[in-house]
Formats: sequence, structure tokens, C-alpha cells
Amino acid sequence: MSFVSWKHASVLLAIAGCSATAQAADWSDTSIGYRYGTDFAEPRNANKISKDILNLTHASGYKYGSNFFNVDMLLSDDKDPAGDGSGNGAQEIYVVYRHTLDLGKVTGSPIKFGPVKGVGVVAGFDFNTKTDAGYNSKKRMLVAGPSLMLDVPGFLNVALLALWESNAPYNTATKVSTPRYAYEAHPMLSVTWGIPVMSGAVPLSFEGYANFIASKGKSEFNGDTAGETNIDMMAMFDVSGLMGAKPKTFRAGLEYQYWENKFGNNNANPFYKGGATANTTMARVEYHF
Repeated sequence: MSFVSWKHASVLLAIAGCSATAQAADWSDTSIGYRYGTDFAEPRNANKISKDILNLTHASGYKYGSNFFNVDMLLSDDKDPAGDGSGNGAQEIYVVYRHTLDLGKVTGSPIKFGPVKGVGVVAGFDFNTKTDAGYNSKKRMLVAGPSLMLDVPGFLNVALLALWESNAPYNTATKVSTPRYAYEAHPMLSVTWGIPVMSGAVPLSFEGYANFIASKGKSEFNGDTAGETNIDMMAMFDVSGLMGAKPKTFRAGLEYQYWENKFGNNNANPFYKGGATANTTMARVEYHF
């Protein structure tokens, strides 16, 4: 897929999803959040990095499916510098959009078997831009594939997605700009969940995702890429009642992320200084409106 087509497809996906939500939303949830951790890692960086992360998240459902949209603004401390010789921390914007079309709802005939309560088709994109001392990522990625929706309290979805990814990094130390490079198309097994585990005055839910991503072939520098494991999970308490607000307005909890071979960089390679795998615990708060 050409990346002129990528631009057109990503715009069409966003417009289609937002139009469906605006015209016939059955439910929606929008929130702003903040999380903080001190053990982040970046490839080619041996330091433990602290990051403040602000996010805007929107999820909604309509007659034929659902939408998910998230923007993270990641602010690093000076252990992940903004440029060669800079005393300021790097900044990154990471955007995710997914649309799930429920085939049973489209056909008017529910698709159920065993533990499966529905079958869907997922399409969407990832996009990032980062300003740092080394790689300065400019990722673009389209995703598409089938999804199974399992019959559990809350939701548990398992999708097998094809990924079409490219990047065009710039090194501030060497002043070398790499032309946009398309990796090999590769698969990802993606599991997402949001399951209530405790009710009462302060309800608790267990939420997150696990992405298992195959190698994407050669890198833009002709090196071998590695398969990735990216697991992000959180225990979130609904503390709205403690603050005199309606349920599901304020949430607080702990989040943990394990990311092995981040962005396909092989952590076993000494070149990456152990920074391509991270174990990160974060405190997280959210306001829903």
C-alpha cells in the first residue's frame, strides 16, 4: 500500500467513524487523563526515564459497531533529551484510532458460537511524532482484520490484524534525515479488555490490552527487526462517590506496561543498551464527561 493511499485511507476511516458516532451514537464516553511513571525506556538509551503523559480518549457505539480514539502526549524528563546536547526532555504525540464493524449487526443475524458473542471487522490507524536526540520517530500505520467479541462481563475482544507501517526518522546528532521507509506487512494478535471485578461504594475494573506483533522484516537501516510484546494493563477504581460526583466521573488507579523489543528493536542487541524493553508502573487518574 502506498503512503499517499495511507493518508487518504486514514482520513476516510476517521471521517466515517466520527460521522457514524455523530449521527447515531447509542453510547459514548470521553475522558481526559494523566499518568506518571519513572521506569520508562527508549531504544539506544540506558537511562530510566520519567514521563508525564496526558491523554484524551473517546469510545462510542452505534447501530453497527463501535469507535475508539486516543491521543497521548508524552513528556519525558531530561534523561530522554529533546535534541543532541539539549537539557530539555523529549516530547511525543501518539494517536490511535480503531473502528469495529459488528457483522452480526450489519446482517441482522447475530453471530454466536461457544464463548463468542459476536464477530467483527476492525480497521484503523496509528500515528506518532516525537522530538528527541536520536530517532525522532514519524510513524504511520494502517491496521485491518477480523475480531472475535467474547461473552464476558464488560468486554473481551481478540483480533488478528494486518499492519502496514512506515517511518521517516531524523537524527539530530548526525543531521541525517531518512526517507520514508515502508516495512513488510506483518500480523498482530491484539487482545483488549475491560472487565468489572468489584462493585460497591468504590467499584473496581480491570482493563488493558496485549499486542503480540511479528517481525516487520528489515529496518530502514537494513537491520533485522524483532517481534514485539506490548502488554498494558490497569486496575481502576471509580472514586466518583468519594468526591460527590455521579458514577464513572472520576477514576484513579495503577497501570503497568511491559514492552519487549519496542518498535521492533531487538533488546538482545547491545546497540540498544537494554532500552528496547521496559517494565513500567504508573499512577493514573481520569475525568470522564
